[in-house]
Amino acid sequence: MASMRLEVVFEDHTPHKWRVPLKEDVFGAFMAKGGPVMHKVFGNKSLFGPLLFKKFFDPSDAFPLWEFEPGVLLSDLQNPCVDWFQTEACYVLKTELPDIEKSSIRVYVENGKVMEISGLWNHKGESRASPDWQSGKWWERGFVRRLELPENVDWKKTEAHVNNDTILDIRLPKLQQNVT
Repeated sequence: MASMRLEVVFEDHTPHKWRVPLKEDVFGAFMAKGGPVMHKVFGNKSLFGPLLFKKFFDPSDAFPLWEFEPGVLLSDLQNPCVDWFQTEACYVLKTELPDIEKSSIRVYVENGKVMEISGLWNHKGESRASPDWQSGKWWERGFVRRLELPENVDWKKTEAHVNNDTILDIRLPKLQQNVT
């Protein structure tokens, strides 16, 4: 299995990076114009789609994923492209990556409270995004999902890998509890 380790950045990298929220009406119009790649990136089964959790949720807002039981959260989806579980040692998030620029994937942990996964999706034949794409309609150029971190995570030891160019695997170790 080919694996590419991603750098996980532990800082407040760009305040207000995703300044324009993705509203439900804008998302509907955006998807109506979209092709198969756009539906793969933002579709119902993608971690980056606003409808993954059965109601509209702006991907640029932090979501408390870890507070939901994975079997219940994803129960109505057939073959979801996202899976998460926990062991005694860590939380594990695995998600299928859509047709995106693998080199553009970024994993940030902000102030030990929010993990942000972002990147650009492939626009074949189009020029790269403008320098200010993040303050405009970011969803036309890239994707983002922000997740609240559980309190018992040792966030400075977070690891992220892309396996076989298709699966993003993020491991969040739990804090070691001292037994006395």
